[in-house]
Amino acid sequence: MNLLSEIKERAMAPTPPFFQLLRRVGLGIAAVGLAILTAPGTIPELLQEYAGYAITAGTILVSICQLTVDEQKLEERLLQSMQ
Repeated sequence: MNLLSEIKERAMAPTPPFFQLLRRVGLGIAAVGLAILTAPGTIPELLQEYAGYAITAGTILVSICQLTVDEQKLEERLLQSMQ
């Protein structure tokens, strides 16, 4: 199977509830980092550096959680589509 089609399939598959929660946390972390970087005024350089790390960490967390598949729900969905 083609790698890109497999990634697309995994991204469209159902995500387990725990990873849905982690995905929301990752979005929050990335949003806080982005808010700090785009805030008006002078921001200390160290805080800007940590905000960049937060955006990176949040984005990676969201990506990993989105590609995690709930196999049981996926099998149920496949069985329903076959009927």
